[in-house]
Amino acid sequence: MAPRRVNERRKKEDRRERRNGGRRRDERERHLRQSEGSSSRPSVRAQTTTRELRRLLEGIGTPAPAPFKPDLFQTEALAALEYEDVLVTAPTGSGKTWIAREEIRRLLAAGKRAWYTSPLKALTNSKYQEFTEEFGAAEVGILTGDRKENADAPLIVGTTEIYRNQLFDALRGGTSLRADLVVLDEAHYLADEDRGHVWEEAIILSPARVRLLLLSATIGNAHEFAAWISEVRGVRCGVVERPGARPVPLRAAFLYPDGALIPLLNDAGRLHPEIVRLGEQQQQQRQERTRAGDWRSRRRGEGGGWR
Repeated sequence: MAPRRVNERRKKEDRRERRNGGRRRDERERHLRQSEGSSSRPSVRAQTTTRELRRLLEGIGTPAPAPFKPDLFQTEALAALEYEDVLVTAPTGSGKTWIAREEIRRLLAAGKRAWYTSPLKALTNSKYQEFTEEFGAAEVGILTGDRKENADAPLIVGTTEIYRNQLFDALRGGTSLRADLVVLDEAHYLADEDRGHVWEEAIILSPARVRLLLLSATIGNAHEFAAWISEVRGVRCGVVERPGARPVPLRAAFLYPDGALIPLLNDAGRLHPEIVRLGEQQQQQRQERTRAGDWRSRRRGEGGGWR
C-alpha cells in the first residue's frame, strides 16, 4: 500500500506543477501580447509637433495652373538637335521628356519618323499611352517583347533591346533604319553590367544620319560619355545640363499602420528620435520572445512535458 500512496502523491504533485507551470506560461505570453500591443503611436502623436507635420506636407498637391514656360536647358537642347546629337543630364522631374516630345512633334509635322526607347516595359507602356494621347493613335506604335501594335507608325515606342534588334535586322537585310530621330531614355543603362552592351550596340550601330537624343538623370561623367559617342559615331555629341537640385524635392516620412505620419528625419538631418525609439522597442520585444521561447523549450525537455 505504501508504494501506491507514494505514486499517487507524486502524480498529484506532477499535476500541481503542470498547472502552476501552465499559469506561469500563460502569464508570460499575456505579458508579451501586452508589450506587443503597446506601440509608440500615442507617443508619436504627443511628441511629433504640428509644425513638423506641416513642414513635411507643405506644398504637396497639384500646383495652381500657370502658362508653361520652358527652362533654358530645354530650349538649348532643342536648338542643338538641329545639328548634332545631344546628351541631356537633368534631375528627375525637371522636364527631359518635354524635349523629346517637342522634337518628335516637329519631325512628325515634317513627315519624318522617330523612335523612343526605354529600358523598362512599364515605362515603355506609359510613354506609349502618353504619346498616343498627345499625337493620336494612328501616329504611334509600340514594340516590346509582349506587344506589337501599329508597327508602321511614324513614331515607335519600344524597349532598347527591340530597337537594337531592328538595327541588326536592317544590317542583315541590307536595308536602312526607318527613323530620323532616336531617343534613348535612361541612357545611363550603358553602365549596367548585364544589359549595358545593348545601349553600346544601339549607339554604335545607329546610322550617322539618325539624330540621337540621350536622356539621363544619373550620369556623372557626361562629357566623357559624349566624347565616346562622338568618336564611335563620327557625329558631334553635345552635352546639355540642368544645374541645381531637382525641382520636385523628395520628402521622406514614416507611416504607421493606423495612418499616423512622422517625418523620417529630424531638423538635424538624423533619423527621427521616435523612430529610433520604436526600433529599440521592437528589438527588446524580439529579445523577450526569444527568451520566452528558450524557456518553453527547456521546460518541454524536462520529462517530455510541461513542469
